[in-house]
Amino acid sequence: MAFGFRLPWTRAARDRAPAAKSWLPGAIAALAGDAGASWSGRSYPAIAREGFMRNPVAHRATRMIAEAAASVPWLVFDGGREQERHPVLDLLGRPDPNGAGAGFFETLYGHLVLSGNAWINPVNAGGRVAGLQLLRPDRMRVITGPDGWPTAYEHQAGGRRQRFGVSPEDGPGLLHLKLFHPLDDHLGFAPLEAALMALDLHNAAMNWNKALLDNSARPSGALVYQPKDGGNLTPEQYERLKAELEEGYQGARRAGRPMLLEGGLDWKAMGLTPRDMDFVEARNGAARDIALALGVPPMLLGIPGDLTYANYQEANRAFCRLTVLPLVARTAQALTAWLQPVHGAGLKIDYDADRLPGLSAERDGLWARVGAADFLTDEEKREAVGYQRVAD
Repeated sequence: MAFGFRLPWTRAARDRAPAAKSWLPGAIAALAGDAGASWSGRSYPAIAREGFMRNPVAHRATRMIAEAAASVPWLVFDGGREQERHPVLDLLGRPDPNGAGAGFFETLYGHLVLSGNAWINPVNAGGRVAGLQLLRPDRMRVITGPDGWPTAYEHQAGGRRQRFGVSPEDGPGLLHLKLFHPLDDHLGFAPLEAALMALDLHNAAMNWNKALLDNSARPSGALVYQPKDGGNLTPEQYERLKAELEEGYQGARRAGRPMLLEGGLDWKAMGLTPRDMDFVEARNGAARDIALALGVPPMLLGIPGDLTYANYQEANRAFCRLTVLPLVARTAQALTAWLQPVHGAGLKIDYDADRLPGLSAERDGLWARVGAADFLTDEEKREAVGYQRVAD
């Protein structure tokens, strides 16, 4: 077989004494990469790329949270009574003239999950808030004063900077929604950031499996250098050998190509045991950590090995109660405090949790219990299930 491998040294090079001592002390030339782990960055773009855009578990979990939270209908109360028609209802239902409220709030909750922060810019017209705009978190900066408290927010995009005041006298400024951060007074902590190590492990496992398949699902072996006259490879010989191996023997198209070895080189094939080849459990463990950090039961993502909940319905109910509704409640409270200076102190923004499909079983049970309570009047029953009284 005349094709395949050309020796990176000659007899003359072997007979010539090296100018410096070789840096390979043993008889095996180990063609390995750099040691140490490499982790992704913690910025919003890095988390968005490595998590939402590259990892299927993080992508699906983030979408589940954002879509479920955005599907919860808003309720507006003014003066203690629910309003069927109200400017705030119109604003929340269509905050952007080019899109519906569900898409707006889906993006808002996605910002909270991926960055821990969400910024809403009001569009003022005629002394009222006529629209809402979302500002991307990585384009925002908090400007603090000498006392360490925020004095302004700065938005930068396309080479243009714009500052927003934080004084209540300036009217409704930016609304900054943030999640709890133990080490930052001004910015929130992204839930996905707590799972960055699991995220990198999951992505690395997929990359490794892909590379293994590209090389005929066989691991590399070892080139053993056993010259008759002793000695080791020089650095130049090692680098040339490594380069020719990469050019001639790596990749799916070159799988199975035979080698032509001489000059003291011997190929020792190395195999992996079935246990070493089993990366499924490692990937599932990393996927469970990602789901745990985001608050999504692994059962809802199709990750095996999780028996926390007895069935899918119970897992879905826990997801709605423990993850979705707290996020919606936090947003409702922030919107209420933000819009009260414009629409009056009697304004209250709430949400209708009964419309969530995951809580339908709870709602059916409540209606059955209240309906069977003969000691309650019809007005008391209406109030018990969340409806306001017909007669005051």
